[in-house]
Amino acid sequence: MKAIILLLIVALIIVPVFVGISESYGASAAVKPSVVLVHGAWADGSSWSRVVAHLQAAGYTVFVPPNPLRGLASDPAYVASFLASISGSIVLVGHSYGGAVITNAAVGNPNVKALVYVDAFAPDEGESIGDLASTPPPPGQSASCVAGDPTQVFNFVPLTGGDVDLYVKPSLFPSCFANDQPLAQAAVLASSQRPVALSALPQPSGVPAWKTIPSWYLVGTIDRVIPPWAQLFMAQRAGATVVQVRASHLSMLSRPEAVVGLINSAAEASH
Repeated sequence: MKAIILLLIVALIIVPVFVGISESYGASAAVKPSVVLVHGAWADGSSWSRVVAHLQAAGYTVFVPPNPLRGLASDPAYVASFLASISGSIVLVGHSYGGAVITNAAVGNPNVKALVYVDAFAPDEGESIGDLASTPPPPGQSASCVAGDPTQVFNFVPLTGGDVDLYVKPSLFPSCFANDQPLAQAAVLASSQRPVALSALPQPSGVPAWKTIPSWYLVGTIDRVIPPWAQLFMAQRAGATVVQVRASHLSMLSRPEAVVGLINSAAEASH
């Protein structure tokens, strides 16, 4: 009888402890925001694969919606509709042209608590991708590798309605976009790239979400598509928390741990 009473007392002590631990872990998981990753031009959702794996291992719910790459008149609206289907807090991440998309898509959505830019455009109102990409470099700095003669940079594929799809020439892709990737991997990325419409380049951006939503920015210091000086200008103008890493334009492939670290910092700060 004494043994039974002793077991009951031990059970009453241990069970609440385990319940408390379980509730603690549940609460920790519950407060993690969803992470939405928006890819850029000449890429697709698979460009985030290494980042997604790290985030999911850390317990985040991750979404990688397709970016139509048709222009700022329509792409942000599509992403905004996708965001509206997610309940709870969101950390919204954009790479390259995807940065311009999230700048517009997050406006008016109270669930978006943080913006994270990864080697990305962060335009102000009225600016276009074409404007930012063609800005002359400061003295001693290099221009974008896609800012030269378009016929030497892109292959053109006509579309119905008079528009044109732009593909980066495969011969240029490794040295321009993927200059820290193995050549064989760069060739795969060049072959699987998704084009952006020519009409997307001059379309003006709207009121930027970074004026009201805290932002973080990862600068790839050997990026040749959006040079570091251009990235720093946009990041500082947005008041972003900046991290610089030695990476090409595809830092989410070459330095996924740095990208995840910045996303995690944004998530923790957004609580």
